[in-house]
Amino acid sequence: MGFGPLVEAGWLRDHVNDPDVRVIDFRWYLQGRNGRDEYARGHIPGAVFVDLEDVTGRDGGGRHPLPTPAQFERVMRDAGVSPETYVVVYDDTGGSVAARLWFLLGYFGHRAQGVLDGGLQAWKGPLTIELPSAKPGGFRVQAPDRRRVLDFEAVRHLQGVPLIDARAGERYRGETEPVDPKAGHIPGALSAPFTENLDPHGRFKLPANLRARYERLGAANGAAFYCGSGVNATHHLLAMEIAGIPNARIYAGSWSDWSRRDAPVATGGDPG
Repeated sequence: MGFGPLVEAGWLRDHVNDPDVRVIDFRWYLQGRNGRDEYARGHIPGAVFVDLEDVTGRDGGGRHPLPTPAQFERVMRDAGVSPETYVVVYDDTGGSVAARLWFLLGYFGHRAQGVLDGGLQAWKGPLTIELPSAKPGGFRVQAPDRRRVLDFEAVRHLQGVPLIDARAGERYRGETEPVDPKAGHIPGALSAPFTENLDPHGRFKLPANLRARYERLGAANGAAFYCGSGVNATHHLLAMEIAGIPNARIYAGSWSDWSRRDAPVATGGDPG
């Protein structure tokens, strides 16, 4: 299937029952609601639920380390994903969580994946509480594309591309920090909240508009992104792909890793 990284709701309504399509509900929330509970209250027919915590590793910096290959392979097989499966991932937060699974699929070599543009709100079709019977798939991981991931030392010595903070402005400026031990941002990082990749309807902006945004940030030839724990920052990697800009990388541990180390912290607005 020759699709880009975004899936339109109309296409999904027409193909949701195709045997080679697997829809994954990947809802997760930092605070308050529970993704599995929301799935139980109603989900796209045929969608299986995958919990972010089930594809989060135990070793590595930050709150959401990348999973091991064996861990990710097992979860995707349980979700009914095979090498030929086209995976459509959705959330209800503008793709800010679904993009993480989209990224992980690509990281482990599965290129047939897309995010439902506009999320569950764009579906407009009936929801169900019925649980699908997902036959285990034959998903096989490939060697992870480690070029797309940075660790603490790589970020400390980053050169040639901007470092971009995907969190809300108030967290970047250090005015509030609901989870991690220190408030503020990595010195030299630019603020670019992921929410500004979306239009007023919660859909991704046009490729030309996204490209213009990244050009203003100095990211026309690539960038490194971080957020709180490496989840929402993948929204920028998705947006960069939509914009046709290569060399987008993620600091996997993100602020939850940096803020736990003996590392400098900046507050206030953008540098310079």
